[in-house]
Formats: sequence, structure tokens, C-alpha cells
Amino acid sequence: MIARFRKISDIELLIENIGFAVLDGGLATELERKGFDLDHSLWSARLVLENPAAIRDVHLSYLEAGADIITTASYQASFPGCIALGIEEKQVVGLLKQTVEIGTAARGEFLRENSDRSKPLVAASVGPYGAYLANGAEYSGDYGISKDKLYDFHARRFEILANTESDLIACETIPSFEEAGVLLKLIDQTSKKQAYLSFSCKDDEHINDGTPIKDCAAMLADCENIFGIGVNCTAPGFVSGLIKQIKTGAPEKEVVVYPNSGETYDPVSKTWNGISIEKDFPALAQEWFQKGAKVIGGCCRTTPEHIFAIRETLSG
Repeated sequence: MIARFRKISDIELLIENIGFAVLDGGLATELERKGFDLDHSLWSARLVLENPAAIRDVHLSYLEAGADIITTASYQASFPGCIALGIEEKQVVGLLKQTVEIGTAARGEFLRENSDRSKPLVAASVGPYGAYLANGAEYSGDYGISKDKLYDFHARRFEILANTESDLIACETIPSFEEAGVLLKLIDQTSKKQAYLSFSCKDDEHINDGTPIKDCAAMLADCENIFGIGVNCTAPGFVSGLIKQIKTGAPEKEVVVYPNSGETYDPVSKTWNGISIEKDFPALAQEWFQKGAKVIGGCCRTTPEHIFAIRETLSG
């Protein structure tokens, strides 16, 4: 049960009521399946400017598949990245706000046709510094910049997203202990929303910069605004071990897991290799839930079919 000394948040209430929450899957994956070219430094955020209806439609497809939480297209939309393309600062502010507006519009459309469903939540996505670099640094955490510069990179975008109508903040694919510390400071100082922080991991015990994930979890354990700690953009085979380590470091926090499809990304060639394990996702989702994960979804190369399978399994 959730302690009643403070108002229960929407995400905590959702988990308390149904026992779990299902995240969406890959936004870029589904956009590419629909024929959109995302070979661009802004990735999915490019379509916020060029075709916002396409992003809304993908959000809807995940809601229809059973997702309780959809994540916005703001992952790649940093101020430095946008300004480098000639986008003015005030336009960047508008773009970030629009990512949330697209998500809330999709939710509203979904609820008009599905009034029996619990109200889905919109998570404002905050990607890592490595996403801006676009050189594979999400998979190493090797940034080569100071903590102060990391703070400056994240601060303005974080503050804008924290003041939208999003329901929570999703700090995703974090490969660096130092970057996690910067985001912890922002979550603690800037946001009144609940947040989760999700790491990209190299094995079943360590995040990509080599730090034990239980140490990362322990660092975040006392922050009231962080409801969950998790892993994403990570191989499914590592997830069960990582859940155990997170629970060791922060036993009171919820565990959030949304791995890749089973394929492996090569940051040099920018290609995916291997085979999707879509048929194994239902059994894996059940295993992760039994080991303590309460928020489960998919990351790169996962689709509404993966999310539907997760929902069916956890509901059954």
C-alpha cells in the first residue's frame, strides 16, 4: 500500500489499482514501419514539426494495444540540437510543449472511444546527453564533459517539460552515473511531478559506464519525486538480474523495465542485428513482473504487438 502522508500520484494510484502499468513501445520503430524516414539528428522529434498527426497516430496505436503510459517525442529534442539546425529558442520551447500536447490529444481521442479504460498517463521523455551527440554515447556514457555542462544541457528542457500537462517525467536511456546525479538534482529541485529514471545497461549488473546499477538505485532511493528506477534500451536477457540489483539498492521504489526487442544495435554502422524475440515477450514480461517490476513495456524495435502481448499476459 502507498503511504498516505502525502497525496498519491496518478502513477502510484494506477499501479495500486491494477497491480501494474504497461508502457508503450518504440515510437521511432513504429514511425519507420509506417514509412517515415527518421535519418535525421532530431529523430522522431522531426515529425513534431513536419507531421504531428503521425506521432499522434502512433500514440493511439499503443493505447489501443493496451498501454497505460505513452511517452512523448521529446527524447531527442534538446536546445543545443535544435539550435544547431537553425531553430530559434522560442520555437524549441514550442516544440517541447507540443510533444506533450500531441500525447494528451491522443489520450483524449482514445478515451472518447474507450470510456471504460483507466485514464492513460502521458510521460514527458528526457533523453540523455548521448542522444544529442548521436555517436553511440548512450551505449558507453563516455561524454567527456563536466557535471556543470551536463546540468546546463538538461536544465531548461527539463523545466519546460516539468511545467506542461504531462503526468510524469521519464528520464530514459541514461548510461552514466554522473548524468543520473545531475537528473536527480533537477528532479529534486525543479519538478513537482513524479518521475522515473531508466538506465541503459551493459550486462545484468552494470549500467553502460560500468557503475553497478544497485549503486545508482541507492543514490536515487531517497528522492520522493522519483517513484521508479529502471532499465531500457537493454537486452531482454539482462533484465531479470537488473531487477534484482535495483531492488537491492532501492527496495522501496517501483521497478520500470522496457528492453529492446532482442536485436542488437551497432552504433558505428547504425544498424540492428539479430532476431526479435517477440514470441518470448509474454513469458518474459511475466517473469519480470514476478521478480518485482511493476511498470513494463518495450524500447527500440518493439511494436504495438509486443505491448498487446504484455498487456494480455499481465491481465490474464
